[in-house]
Amino acid sequence: MAERLSRGESTSEAILQAAYRLFIQNGYHGTSMRQIAQAANLAVASIYNHFQNKEQIFVAVLERYHPIFEILPRLAQMQAPDIPEFVHRAAQFIAAHLDQRHDFLNLFFIELVEFRAAHIPRLLEKNEPMLTAFIQNFVARNSKLRPFAPFVLARAFLGMFFAYYVTRFIAGNNPTLGGDAHVLDDFVDIFLHGILAEEKSA
Repeated sequence: MAERLSRGESTSEAILQAAYRLFIQNGYHGTSMRQIAQAANLAVASIYNHFQNKEQIFVAVLERYHPIFEILPRLAQMQAPDIPEFVHRAAQFIAAHLDQRHDFLNLFFIELVEFRAAHIPRLLEKNEPMLTAFIQNFVARNSKLRPFAPFVLARAFLGMFFAYYVTRFIAGNNPTLGGDAHVLDDFVDIFLHGILAEEKSA
């Protein structure tokens, strides 16, 4: 049975849901406190009983809806016999999850463009335990790794498959732009083995 929210919690939830929809639609600077209040069926003054200002609302929205909070726990528990299989399964999961979260790009670019990534350190701090668990799970696979720092490997991994997700919108289904159905496997292969072909010994 779901836990019942208090009146104050229900009001905060209504504010976050209304602000989330408006931020996605209009951006941060294009959304006013009055619009948030109207969408949440509240007086503007009521919002200030729960949040100090609009930026605090945006941070709460980011922490509530950013998919990293949903992705990292799954990666921290993901099972695979070795790193190639782990990377393959993890990449498929990330791609499938983000396919259901097209709002993520809006949130990401609001944070990147309108705030110059000012809140990313806070997100990383809140995710540090789960990020550490993911890294530990990653390096525990029975595979030989080059001696990179674990957090560098994690950044490369998350960055590679975020790049896949973003560029897929550019490529669409155009095979000339790498938009075919099997390109995710190529990203996995590039992450695991790089782009240089092995030189044949003479």
